[in-house]
Amino acid sequence: MSNQASGNYYLPQPSNWPIVASIAIGFLGFGASFTVNHMPLGYALLGIGFLILFFMFAGWFTAVAHESEGGNYNKQVDISFRWGMSWFIFSEVMFFAAFFGALFYMRSISVPDLGSLTHQEFLWPGFKADWPATGPGIKETFSPMSAWGIPALNTALLLTSGVTLTWAHWGLLKNNRTHLIWGLVLTIALGMIFLGFQVYEYAHAYSDLNLKMTMGAYGATFFMLTGFHGFHVTVGTIMLWVILFRSVAGHFKPDNHFGFEGVAWYWHFVDVVWLFLFVVVYWL
Repeated sequence: MSNQASGNYYLPQPSNWPIVASIAIGFLGFGASFTVNHMPLGYALLGIGFLILFFMFAGWFTAVAHESEGGNYNKQVDISFRWGMSWFIFSEVMFFAAFFGALFYMRSISVPDLGSLTHQEFLWPGFKADWPATGPGIKETFSPMSAWGIPALNTALLLTSGVTLTWAHWGLLKNNRTHLIWGLVLTIALGMIFLGFQVYEYAHAYSDLNLKMTMGAYGATFFMLTGFHGFHVTVGTIMLWVILFRSVAGHFKPDNHFGFEGVAWYWHFVDVVWLFLFVVVYWL
């Protein structure tokens, strides 16, 4: 009898996958360290680390999918998953809140304070406490990224992806596999197009606007916020690919599909963060 039917709380057997993940992280850590120090061995270690990481994800996701489809997860386990995902997303909210807080501090407090110093003109000739600004002591100039164009287009893409993902969820609730699968395909496509435009935007910023990480306060916060958001979109897209493969394989039921819901929560969170980012970083 499955745990779903018996009401027992499922406890998985000890797993080797966390050890495999630790090995992958070790290779990635040494590879990154060697690479930034221009040591050729770093690239090989990074490659090995990513291969091990991919192997770990494939194996661990497969094990969890088999546990779920085997009926091991009852209502109590489902509630635990929901609490766990909720706290994870809350931690991500705090992660981005820290970077938005840093942007607010530099923009509204630090730069104006530096511009109001009595000896400011003597210390940093020509420095103006306007935003966007590099900060004092940086002589290079740059052009800020305009909100209209690729950023506005990416906003439309992410908002549309939220709609297509909701359509896929409705298809799942109605047991319409066609709507479910095509909704996921469209969501993944929109996410990948978003990432492609962001890569193009970064190339444009470096080559045409001289906007780089080294451009002080604005450059650092711009690339940290947009870069980490792009990383989260990448992670969310990978999650959606996994959910798509499982959906094609016939996984998930209208009354039991938290794997889908957890990824949907994460994707909608990424959408909301981008809206704040678009307004605060690009528009204002």
